[in-house]
Amino acid sequence: MINQLFAKHIKAVSGLKTLFHSNLHSQIQWNERLIGIKGARGVGKTTLILQHINEAFGFDRTCLYVNLDDIAFPYNNLVQLAEEFEKTGGKYLFLDEIHKYANWSQELKNIYDNLPGLQVVFTGSSILDILKGKADLSRRAVVYRMQGLSFREFMQIETGKKFESYSLEQLLENHEQFCIEINQKVKPFQYFEKYLRYGFYPYYLEGIENYTFKLSNTISLMIETDLHILLNVDIQYIGKLKKFLNLLSSNIPFKPNVTNLAAAIGISWQSVIHYLQYLDEAEIIRIIYHEGKDIKSMSKPEMIYLHHPNHFYVFNDEIANKGSLRESFFVNQLSYKYKVERAKRGDFVVNGNYYFEIGGKNKTYHQIAGLQNSFIAADDIEYGFNNKIPLWLFGFLY
Repeated sequence: MINQLFAKHIKAVSGLKTLFHSNLHSQIQWNERLIGIKGARGVGKTTLILQHINEAFGFDRTCLYVNLDDIAFPYNNLVQLAEEFEKTGGKYLFLDEIHKYANWSQELKNIYDNLPGLQVVFTGSSILDILKGKADLSRRAVVYRMQGLSFREFMQIETGKKFESYSLEQLLENHEQFCIEINQKVKPFQYFEKYLRYGFYPYYLEGIENYTFKLSNTISLMIETDLHILLNVDIQYIGKLKKFLNLLSSNIPFKPNVTNLAAAIGISWQSVIHYLQYLDEAEIIRIIYHEGKDIKSMSKPEMIYLHHPNHFYVFNDEIANKGSLRESFFVNQLSYKYKVERAKRGDFVVNGNYYFEIGGKNKTYHQIAGLQNSFIAADDIEYGFNNKIPLWLFGFLY
């Protein structure tokens, strides 16, 4: 049976076509015994591990890739697979889409405890709570979260050129120099609008003509399958959840009135809060809370955004409001590594310390005047000066 799986391993590795190097690849400590990679559908988790396999192992039989979405999985359980693989000289086991396997956490724990010579790397949905499964993996698994392509990564794919990523502190302090260096290589505005429309999910490389259609299908699968299986959302509520999302998307960015939303789709206000949290965990929307607010399970969000500007074109064929796209881009690119809240003054506060106002090239400091550590993220400018920074540069944080 191992030979049967290894034949599929060869087919998967040799069939890899969508090539991109995620910044996450260099951050993963690949020598850890149990590694988890979680992320939304379509962000490139499978491509990431197949590229690593191709570069580190190729068709070496000490390594095995198994897609657990395969209905022809020939073993009774994962432990049985791991034991047989280890007996035949296996050392590196890659399990893709672990959330498709019912008893994943307990069996990963058993493999970790009983087969110390075997390294396991597994991928799972963004809404899979890897550290709170039936078995405690918190002291065993090193878990990474994978985000869709940053603007920097998109530009690398499109131009074939290498661009460095920066910490937020580096960007704020040295943005003028970074803009000069980047503009000497390429003009970012040749690519920025394309990125906002179709550059977040790497499957755009398979063809941009059907990108929005594929993204729409991805969102539907998240709602119809992932939420039902992983968060136990009753199937009878899936239709209401879709209606709820369509209602939200037409008003993004949206300051929710929970009572009115509940009345509009005929559910309780408690259900509205739960629905919002489900959609946020699935990375369809992004919930932003008020500055300094203690976030609890039933906390009311301050603002709601679509997870990425690409999502606007799924729900609206017309050109999205430019201000909405700007804010959605800023929130998406920063919230991957930093805490983003709605500020009392200005638009956003990041990590409780840096204040930002988002706008066009003529945006003034009026709303954040006198506020320490305050900046303008301005669209339509190639170069920054003083505390006014090009919006596109915030796409270089990962």
